[in-house]
Amino acid sequence: MIFETERLFLRPRTMDGFDACLAMDRAPGVVDFVQCPWRDPVQHRAFIAARIGQDYGSGLGYWSIFAKAQPDCFLGWVLLIPEDGTGPEIEVGWRLHPDYWEQGIASEAATVIIDHAFSRLELPCIVADIDERNMASRRLAEKLGMTADRVVDGCLRHAMTLEDYQGLRFSAKNPD
Repeated sequence: MIFETERLFLRPRTMDGFDACLAMDRAPGVVDFVQCPWRDPVQHRAFIAARIGQDYGSGLGYWSIFAKAQPDCFLGWVLLIPEDGTGPEIEVGWRLHPDYWEQGIASEAATVIIDHAFSRLELPCIVADIDERNMASRRLAEKLGMTADRVVDGCLRHAMTLEDYQGLRFSAKNPD
């Protein structure tokens, strides 16, 4: 499944993007607030390969983000998968190379995936656990309409229900 926005193409992540994904994770600041095997090169490579190869279910997965102006230039990825790859809740997430931060790309890509989650898949809820120190991702989650409601393993749990989403869509279509 490929998604398109005004500026972006979102294509299912494949092994073709493996090296770009690895390079993005190694860029300064990208994984500062994410717990995983980033410091061990062998485990890092294995983690990315496993995530790329995993079947998350119909309509779920990772999508690589590309600019329409440069369709072969990997900007980052957005995901909609069972939380931590296993569930039961469905999480939305994003990661961009620092060269593309603060340009609205993560917001644009995540909005399309959230629309997909609720409009096509009719999920009852999506979540995003974000390190309390990661202010940029916290602001983005709030901009997307997610609400932080509790701390889970040192991260703020942001959530959006189908009802929240429908309310946001209704208010966007019918401004005061």
